[in-house]
Amino acid sequence: MPWLQLELESTPDTAERLSDLLSASGACAVTLQDAADQPLFEPPPGATPLWGATRVVGLFEADADIEAVLAALQAALVPAPLPAWHLNPLEDRDWVRAWMDDFRPMRFGERLWIIPGEASPPDPEAVNIRLDPGLAFGTGTHPTTAMCLRWLDAHPPRARTVIDYGCGSGILSLAAARLGARHVDAVDTDPQALLATADNARRNSVADRIHTWLPDDFPGEPADLLLANILAGPLVSLAPRLTRLVRPGGDMVLSGILAEQAEAVLAAYRPAFDLAVRGQEEDWVCLAGQRTA
Repeated sequence: MPWLQLELESTPDTAERLSDLLSASGACAVTLQDAADQPLFEPPPGATPLWGATRVVGLFEADADIEAVLAALQAALVPAPLPAWHLNPLEDRDWVRAWMDDFRPMRFGERLWIIPGEASPPDPEAVNIRLDPGLAFGTGTHPTTAMCLRWLDAHPPRARTVIDYGCGSGILSLAAARLGARHVDAVDTDPQALLATADNARRNSVADRIHTWLPDDFPGEPADLLLANILAGPLVSLAPRLTRLVRPGGDMVLSGILAEQAEAVLAAYRPAFDLAVRGQEEDWVCLAGQRTA
C-alpha cells in the first residue's frame, strides 16, 4: 500500500488552517470533503463555501511519519485539541483508468451517445461523442446534464447559432455541434473548462464550429439557442445578461435547478420568455421555452 490517507474531522472555520498544516507537514495532496451529506448551492461571487461538517484529507507516502505529522498538528493547534482523525491505507491505482472502467457508453434520447475513450459505439450510425475525463465536470452522468442532452436530441439545432453558458467539459457544445449547429460559443469562468472544451472539440472534429470564451471576453452576440446548466442562484442573477443573449423567437434551456427552486428561476425570466418545466430527474428539473419579447 504505497499511500496513507489521513482524515481529520473539521468545521468551516478550521478546515483551511488544517489544510495548510497538512501541506506544510509533507502531504502530497489535500482535499476537503463533505462529512455529512450536506448539499451546497449558489455561493455568492467570490465565496468559497464549505460544509458544516467538513473532512480534511491529506495524502501521504507510505513511509511518512504520521505520528510526527499528528504531533506537529497538535502543537500548531494549541490550545485547541487535535480533531478526531482516521488513518487509512490507499491502494495505488490509475484513478483515471478506474473511472473509465465504470464509464460505459450512454444514450440520450433516440440517437445521441456519449462514448468513453476508445470504446466501440453501440450504434456506429448514431451521433457519437467521444469523451474522456478531463479538466472539468461534465460527462452526462448527472441528471442536469442528461436532461439537456435529451432536449438537444429531441430538438437538434441544425444550422442554428448556440451559446453554452457555463460549458464545463463542453459536452453540451459538442452535442449541439454534432447535431448540426453552425456555430457554438462556449463560455465559462474557469480557464481549465475552456481548455477541456477545446480539447474535446478537436477530438470530435468540431473545433471549427466551437469557440471558447471567458465571460468578460465574450462579445455577446444573441444566439438562436442558449443552454445554461449551472445553478439556480447564478441563473437568477444572470437573467438580464442571458436574456440579452437570446434573439426574439430563440430558445433557452436552463438546468442545474432543484424542483423547489424552479418557480424562482421561472419568475426571473418570465417577462421575456415562455419557459416551463420540460423534464425532471430525481430532485432536478430542466426548464425550456422561447423568447417572446
